[in-house]
Amino acid sequence: MTVTSPQGFRAAGVAAGLKSTGAQDVALVVNDGPLDVAAAVLTSNRVFAAPVAWTRQAVSDGRATAVVLNSGGANACTGPEGFADTHRTAEHVADVLSTSAGDVLVCSTGLIGVRLPMPELLAGIDAAVVALDDPSSATTGGGDAALAIMTTDTVPKTVEVVREGSAPGSLDGGATWSVGGMAKGAGMLAPGLATMLSVLTTDAVVDAETADAALRAATRTTFDRVDSDGCMSTNDTVILLASGASGVEVTPAELTDALTEACASLARQLVADAEGASHEVAVTVVNASDEDAAVAVARAVTRSNLFKTAIFGNDPNWGRIVSAVGTVPEDVAPFDALALDVSVNGVQVCRAGGVGEPRELVDLAAGREVRVEIDLHAGTATATVWTNDLTHDYVHENSAYSS
Repeated sequence: MTVTSPQGFRAAGVAAGLKSTGAQDVALVVNDGPLDVAAAVLTSNRVFAAPVAWTRQAVSDGRATAVVLNSGGANACTGPEGFADTHRTAEHVADVLSTSAGDVLVCSTGLIGVRLPMPELLAGIDAAVVALDDPSSATTGGGDAALAIMTTDTVPKTVEVVREGSAPGSLDGGATWSVGGMAKGAGMLAPGLATMLSVLTTDAVVDAETADAALRAATRTTFDRVDSDGCMSTNDTVILLASGASGVEVTPAELTDALTEACASLARQLVADAEGASHEVAVTVVNASDEDAAVAVARAVTRSNLFKTAIFGNDPNWGRIVSAVGTVPEDVAPFDALALDVSVNGVQVCRAGGVGEPRELVDLAAGREVRVEIDLHAGTATATVWTNDLTHDYVHENSAYSS
């Protein structure tokens, strides 16, 4: 259940010394083809890291044969020297894999404003290439890669989605194709277009245009609707590689459906491992005027620290929910404040903008997952944004991140 689950991919994760803990910190994912299709969705933060700049240009032709990722340093806000380090990283991977630097995508994660220790990183790439050819890498390589991209994550995040299909010339029509993936992220989860670092792979036969459209559609309703702490990273990257090794040709709709399932799983895993969280919270807005309105209202609630601290305290304080809803401009989300209904874990605590069922009927301490539904009574559109509560542990962990 990793990036190597689809046919045509190898991966490795090694410890190169970028992390003071000695944990794995360099990952390599290689597409052995026959296709070398690639697509990427990148952060919309105007302050973006050197690897984001490199990957944006490298993937513009819809091709890539490898992705190299490191934790232990973001290589963001490091100036021309940082971009040169990224270029050198891609060239080194290209040399050892006998490919072009322009077909190597680069991702970094960690502390902003610190250059990477290049001797250690390049040595780590060499070690990862050696690991690719280890017989055990077929079963362990994908998992090692997922471990190597972790920062404050407590567990690796991986996924596999398998679909039935038929390859040209197949007599029984019993061929399968799949999507595999990995992701990292436990904080700074508030993307615009993408989130954290994620690599997805598929052995389906697709072209670059289809891959790009499907990836953007999948991230729009999954990664783009994870809002842990309202903080957008400089390095957010989601990459899709397609090998075509299954021989199964898929439709755009089929690819989008499988990618969306994979991204949804990874997004939920990110929320489940959010820094210091004790609750995972789904805020669903129903009967909005349109989808954008539903997302805007849901995001206003998920970014309310008052709401998030109430959830941490097991307090279904619906007043904090409706007050956050009311901050959304009318031209963005029209609704009648006197018609709002709010339910928490199935209990309608607010009815028609006023008091509903007793909040004591909601027992937030009974489980980790919390579901909030907000009915705007303004249309038929629906959207869900996932977040988590705001805890003492989150404050402690982020107060000491750079030290």
